[in-house]
Amino acid sequence: MPSFLFLNDPILCLKKIKMNLLILRFVNIMMVALVAGTVFAITVGFNPKTLSAPAYVEMQQLAIKSLNTLMPLLGLITIIITFLSAFLHRNDKPVFILLLTGAGFLIISGLITKFGNQPINSIVMTWDKHTVPADWTSLRDHWWNLHLFRTATSIAALGLIIYSYLKR
Repeated sequence: MPSFLFLNDPILCLKKIKMNLLILRFVNIMMVALVAGTVFAITVGFNPKTLSAPAYVEMQQLAIKSLNTLMPLLGLITIIITFLSAFLHRNDKPVFILLLTGAGFLIISGLITKFGNQPINSIVMTWDKHTVPADWTSLRDHWWNLHLFRTATSIAALGLIIYSYLKR
């Protein structure tokens, strides 16, 4: 049945709107869970502080090649979906504020990535694992601290977005 036919039946129209909001909420939670889950998994599984210089370079370069394009794109899509959801919930102030705050945490995560982690990633990509600079641990540690902060902001966003939907 074409969607314009629902306009003549307010109950069917309302049901369709509610279903679309439910789908949007589901997609929003899935997307933010993918973002937060990925950074959390890196935090839990890839602490570089115990690695030798060659192992660190090899692991980082592989991770950068795998995630350097995917994760920022996934993050951007998640931010857009969260803002769209907030806009659609603008009449429910508590949900609206929680979603905007969650989007804010996602933006902070993205800014940390863009202006903190990615410049270091660019440097690491120029390294040869057999001739690592003498100060490699300071860059490694700085990258790691930035990563821990973006992990916290990503998880905060996930929590706020899930809570905003449960609150309803």
